[in-house]
Parts: sequence; C-alpha cells; structure tokens
Amino acid sequence: MTNEIQTLHLDEVIKNYSQDMTGKVVAITGTTSGTGFVCAREVARKGATVILLNRSSERAVKALGQLQEEVPEGNFDWVDCDLQSIESVRNAMKTIRSRYKIIDVLVNNAGVMALQDKATPDGYDVQMQTNVISHFLITKELFPLLKKSSQARIVNHSSMARLGGPLKPQYFEAKGGDLGGDGTEEENMSFQGPRWERYHQTKLANAAFTYGLKRKLEEAKITNVIPLLAHPGLALTNLQITTAADGGMEGGMEGGSEFMHQAQSAEDGATGIIRAAMDPQAQPGNFYGPAAGWKGFPDLLTPEDLLYDDSNIQINWDGCEKAVGEFAI
Repeated sequence: MTNEIQTLHLDEVIKNYSQDMTGKVVAITGTTSGTGFVCAREVARKGATVILLNRSSERAVKALGQLQEEVPEGNFDWVDCDLQSIESVRNAMKTIRSRYKIIDVLVNNAGVMALQDKATPDGYDVQMQTNVISHFLITKELFPLLKKSSQARIVNHSSMARLGGPLKPQYFEAKGGDLGGDGTEEENMSFQGPRWERYHQTKLANAAFTYGLKRKLEEAKITNVIPLLAHPGLALTNLQITTAADGGMEGGMEGGSEFMHQAQSAEDGATGIIRAAMDPQAQPGNFYGPAAGWKGFPDLLTPEDLLYDDSNIQINWDGCEKAVGEFAI
C-alpha cells in the first residue's frame, strides 16, 4: 500500500484519535485495496477481529495474505460477499450471524464510481446497488448484533460527490441500464453527465442513510449504536482505475493524470473512516473528512443541509426498503 504520495495524517489519527480495539469485532466492506485495506490493517493493529467482506477474487486472496503479513498477530476473517448480488449479501450475513454474537463496528466502505449504465443481476443500477442498497441490507441484517455491543458504530463512506441536487426515487428502482446512459467523453472528463449523476445519487444516499438512521435510533431511544459519516477527499486508490477501465474518463483520473497529482495517499484517504471507527470521543452523526475538500486532516465537519433533508432521508429509506425489505430499528 505504498505510492509516491507522502502520507501526512495517518500517524496522528492513530496516536490521538483511536483506542484499544482488543476484543472488538469490526466488519468492513471492500478491503482488497485502498481505504478499506488501510482501515482493516489499522483496526487489526489495535487488536480488533476484522471481518473482511469481499467477493471471491484473486485480489481478495492477495489482500488477505498482505494483511496477514503486515499484521502477523492480526485476526482476519474473510467472508465472501458480492455487493452486486442481494442473494450473496444475504448469505454472507447468515455466515456472520453463525460465527459472531456481537458486532462492534460496521464500516460500509466499498464503492464503485461513474460506471456505465448497467444493471446488476437484480436489476438495479450497478453503482446504487453496490454503494447503497447492499450496505443498507448489511446494516439491517447485522443490526441485532450491533445492538448487543456496549457501543456499536455504523460508519458510512460518502465523498465530495455528495454535493449536488436532491435524491430522486428512480435511481433506487430496478431500472439499471435505463438511467441516462453513459454520457459523452467531454462530460465524463469534466465529471458531469449521467454517469456522474448516478454516482452523486449514491454518495448523497450514503449520507442521508447516516442521518436517517440517527433519527430513527433517537426515536427508539437506542443510545449504544452510533451512526457516523466520513469522506476520503481525493485519494489515490483503485477506485479511479476501475472507473477509467470502464471507459468513464480516459485522461481524467487515472493514476498518472495531472488531476490525480492533487490526491492524497490511500492511507490519508482512509483516516476519516479510521477516526470514525476508533475515536473515543465520537458522537452520533459526527462527520469526518478533509475540511478543504480534496485532501487534508479528517476534521470534524458540519454536514450540509441536504445530508439530513427530510425528503432525501425518506427517498433513501423507502427506496432501500423496497429493494431489500423493512429495516426494523
């Protein structure tokens, strides 16, 4: 997990904004590279048992081996989980419930960005199902185990792409492949057009889920489960490589581009979710990320109004429940 970009903030976050995780169980999606890998490594170094939620692949096998090499004393448990399959997610959650009685931290980290207008086998937009619907399902299925923790945390990952227009119900429906098309090369290279609108919808939905969950927990007077939000800024991870490979933005965000020279390391990009997972002072609804937007220390941020807008919260909750069933708090 090294690159040419110097890591500036990870050590400070670990030193001043983390805690001993011995005896705690942390589940993280998307740990084969990037922010998820770094988060898994750091919470394992602090003593946590780490459940790695990745679909079966050579990358997953390689990442598990690398984590075990970098944290020889670490306790890692890989559970096969394909976020583009509702059946796979349900089966993965059954596996976790059969192995564990308590989950202390759930980090909904995995994501895809600006991909083509394609449907998953379940019929949903590939970005919306991967980034939002499957994470809603994971949280719903693990919630009984989270409630058993003395202080559970649910960490959702947004991005700068959260900023924009409101959520729209059609993006949550089984209309994958019929949500605006792929856009022009000019649009894609300037981060505009339908690919980027679909991505925006998912990153705003992740935030709306956080604040919708916060409201429902408060209404139910549940105080031992804390919903938190983070964003990585612009970090050099495989997210950009996947997008470029999908024909989304040749010359825009691949690793050697001029734009990506502004990025921070994957380690620093992970500091938001790491702080959310381990900061002893974390409070419900805290939002961590670079204050300047693209890069920097994971400060405590003030969420924008659209993140807890009533309509956005309702559209996200209703759309996800329609896809995967009621989420009983």
